[in-house]
Amino acid sequence: MRFETRAVHAGREALLPTGDVAPPLHLSTTFERDPAGRPRGGHTYIRESNPTQSQLETALAELEGGEAALVFASGMAAGIALLQALEPGAHVVLPEDVYYGFRDAAHEFLPAWGLRAQFTDTAEPAALRAAVGDGTRVVWLETPSNPQLRITDIAGSARLAREAGALLVVDSTFATPALQRPIEHGADVVLHSATKYMGGHSDVQGGALVFARRDALHDRVARIRHLLGAVLSPFNAWLVLRGLRTLSCRMATHSANALALARALAAHEAVAAVHYPGLESDPGHTLARAQMERFGGMLSFRVRGGREAALAA
Repeated sequence: MRFETRAVHAGREALLPTGDVAPPLHLSTTFERDPAGRPRGGHTYIRESNPTQSQLETALAELEGGEAALVFASGMAAGIALLQALEPGAHVVLPEDVYYGFRDAAHEFLPAWGLRAQFTDTAEPAALRAAVGDGTRVVWLETPSNPQLRITDIAGSARLAREAGALLVVDSTFATPALQRPIEHGADVVLHSATKYMGGHSDVQGGALVFARRDALHDRVARIRHLLGAVLSPFNAWLVLRGLRTLSCRMATHSANALALARALAAHEAVAAVHYPGLESDPGHTLARAQMERFGGMLSFRVRGGREAALAA
């Protein structure tokens, strides 16, 4: 089955047997128990789970090719929960061009949690290898990165992380599973800000982690979400499910628009540089073609004498 078809139907098996074609919205915060005290429908309290959230998690795991997924109130909440699951003393390697929220969190919060963060040019294999050591527990990639759209070799990074006994975490927000599925290239966890292309309408905030394996790490992160409360509301889960049904056609249009805009900017005398892996002149072009099915709709550019900017095409 093609991805476009799977995106429309993903998560349907998580529905109650009512025959709904469109996902229903379950707003209840608490759920009934039988006389023996067992939850009638598998759910107890909204902070732990709810049917709409479960449907979205089933859909995301299916689309990314993972065994399980957890959704959160935001992409930042998802990434921070994963970091909170690490043991004190763990070393985390982050990209130089990592999303600013994670950069700030690495400086402001990770030291207090006993975690050591190091920034390096993950797009350069030699630099990444030099940064990874015996205490490294997470190699964190962002590909394409925000905002410079740098492309990192996921498969090569996965081999390096595995040799060091570390997890490979890939922030694939800009690509979405419509364009890139990091688990297929060896990633252990995929991070998404569903606020961006997955939601697709600028009216929902959410985040997700998709796990290659439903293992102790998944369970630990689920426990953190349950106790600390960074859960996704049922309505926001429903909005992201809506977005998934049109994800493929939207990403195709984003990509076509972005390439046309990138070519126009590259030819403009006032533009000093355009960062877009769809351009053959981009350093990440060849690698992007190898690990992405198309190219995402974000591009960044630098005006002569001015600062860098990012656009969603």
